[in-house]
Amino acid sequence: MNFRFALAGDAKRLAPLNAQLIRDEGHRNSMTVEQLEQRMTNWLSRDEYKAVIFEEAGIETGYALFRHNDDHIYLRQLFVNPDFRRRGVGRQALDWLWANAWADARLLRIDVLVGNREGQAFWQSVGFQPYCVTMAMGSPLPK
Repeated sequence: MNFRFALAGDAKRLAPLNAQLIRDEGHRNSMTVEQLEQRMTNWLSRDEYKAVIFEEAGIETGYALFRHNDDHIYLRQLFVNPDFRRRGVGRQALDWLWANAWADARLLRIDVLVGNREGQAFWQSVGFQPYCVTMAMGSPLPK
């Protein structure tokens, strides 16, 4: 498996993967691929976030998107291509990231949607424990 840091120009390649991640996890985000590409371009070009692309034999197997905060790393997105899931790609990626992108970090934080049971199972299998629950509610007033 090969890993490389993404450049802002990689946003076009990452946007469809981000769209697939949104669908897979059941997220409410309704952005188009074009909007996701623009957002990714902005994040990467301003160094707001960093991304790492995973590849195997020239095929993109996934990516990670994260940012360094003062006291932790926030891993916003981790996506593994469905054809490569349950093959250790996510674990390999986390190992590589800890060694090469997060070597000085003491804490990694993630968000997992409550309806994303597969995601929760993966994260718990690599050592994450629940920390807090963010709750949301739509307006009860008629619109």
